[in-house]
Amino acid sequence: MKTFLLIVAVYVTCLLADDGYTTKYDNVSLKNIINNKRLLKNYSNCLLEKGICSPDGAELKKVLPDVIQTGCAKCNEKQRNGSKIILNHLIGNEPEIYKQL
Repeated sequence: MKTFLLIVAVYVTCLLADDGYTTKYDNVSLKNIINNKRLLKNYSNCLLEKGICSPDGAELKKVLPDVIQTGCAKCNEKQRNGSKIILNHLIGNEPEIYKQL
């Protein structure tokens, strides 16, 4: 469950709003992210405190505790679906990243 929530946060990479997470990243191409090993590695290194965080990565680290605590209760449907895409990709194609997260 923790991994699922972490993947949701990777997709969301956003700041909290009062009534939910921002939709700022809802139209980001997930295919571009999951097919770019450099981006995946940078995000995972940021979360694991193994590297420098991009501005989006820093936002992710800021929002991650709430995402985990609430079980992504503030995520919209598009964010939940996107998180499933990322999670499935990590499990099937990036098992080492998945294990570390």
